[in-house]
Amino acid sequence: MPNENSRHLIVLDTNVLMHDPTAVFRFHEHDVFLPMVVLEELDAAKKGTSEVARNVRQVSRFLDELVEGADHEAITNGLELSSLQSVNGGVAPSGRLFLQTQTLKIELPAHLPGKNTDNSILSMALSLQETWRGRRIILVSKDINLRIKAHVLGINTEDYYNDKVLDDVDLLYTGLTELDDDFWNQQIDDLKSWQSERKSYYRIEQFPLEDSYPYQCLFAGNGFEALVEKIDEGGTTLRVVQDYRNGNAVWGINARNREQNFALNLLMDPEVDLVTLLGAAGTGKTLLALAAGLVQTMETKLYREIIITRVTVPVGEDIGFLPGTEEEKMAPWMGALLDNLEVLTQSEDESDWGRAATADLLNKRIKLRSLNFMRGRTFLNRYIIIDEAQNLTSKQMKTLITRAGPGSKIICLGNVNQIDTPYLTETTSGLTYVVDRFKTWPHSGHITLRRGERSRLADAATEIL
Repeated sequence: MPNENSRHLIVLDTNVLMHDPTAVFRFHEHDVFLPMVVLEELDAAKKGTSEVARNVRQVSRFLDELVEGADHEAITNGLELSSLQSVNGGVAPSGRLFLQTQTLKIELPAHLPGKNTDNSILSMALSLQETWRGRRIILVSKDINLRIKAHVLGINTEDYYNDKVLDDVDLLYTGLTELDDDFWNQQIDDLKSWQSERKSYYRIEQFPLEDSYPYQCLFAGNGFEALVEKIDEGGTTLRVVQDYRNGNAVWGINARNREQNFALNLLMDPEVDLVTLLGAAGTGKTLLALAAGLVQTMETKLYREIIITRVTVPVGEDIGFLPGTEEEKMAPWMGALLDNLEVLTQSEDESDWGRAATADLLNKRIKLRSLNFMRGRTFLNRYIIIDEAQNLTSKQMKTLITRAGPGSKIICLGNVNQIDTPYLTETTSGLTYVVDRFKTWPHSGHITLRRGERSRLADAATEIL
């Protein structure tokens, strides 16, 4: 029995491994313990094509590699996790993996009725506290109720934090920065300006901001609005944005506030391959993305077609099997997009025949696709909209974004305050992950929309309810 008191013994719940198949390698110097009931649950969940099933099969492969060639004594003494260091980003964990090789030392407490999986894990944790005295036993689980019961029983317990992008969602990059009133006076000695192709540029021969990122949105109280177009060792290049508020509409849509104007500039810029739009309901994320996509697909022919997808997580009770083709099955989940499409195609002067012809033309250029069939695909010259992206994990986001081929643009829309996927939070959402990781990439842009523009009733409901 090991006696390194400085090392914690981490008891992993099944849901942690289902969420992150590399979790056993994420505790560095600490040891990991897997109860037999966890292996049983993994075995029961291995079948299928879901993300959870794929994660479970990956966990099984890792465990198989670890136990390969090890005898019973070696398993009892713990398996060296450093033997598979490549799965942990090159950082070799120094801890060991312990698998349950004996029965419980204590009986299930009387106030834990039944023999369900959670109670078995709690009993194992209590047993380890008795037999591994001197070691700090920590139960790691993403199940809140299990952690509550563990606290009641005096078991140290924590959530799984390794997939946490930020400590607080308020620290998430907003993409928008207000310049000081004396900003231009401070830069006047190192400032250059010029015009090219009807666009105005400013070059500041130093770094004017502490945290400057490509395509960061900058504004000042005097009405100045610009994007950080380029950052290099010599300084920063700013480009004055195009004003889409008055007269200069995008498929009949004008920006109604500063954030929407920045969003349209990012969506219409062919140099920006990835755009992330965050915002509450009614801020115009979907409408702006569709309008920009229609202009660049139907008029400028920059993209061949618009592809729209989203994760199918119901808000209420699932209505069951949906018949039809892939697009027919996805149609009920695309209500928000279809509502916005109706706004973009309506015209007072157009006849019923004209509206029908327009709708038919758009249907040929707009495709609804399911996430289930994205793996292995490559999209060439496509304008791809990922709606409700806050419900995707970081791994799912990686799968989708890596589908983009030459000439494609990806738009991620979402509200991190409306997450419906189990075990995902604001700080672990795949959308949060993408915003944070791509903020330094020179071909991506982000803006958080703050002002609701749907209706006065919707704005009041957002604030009051």
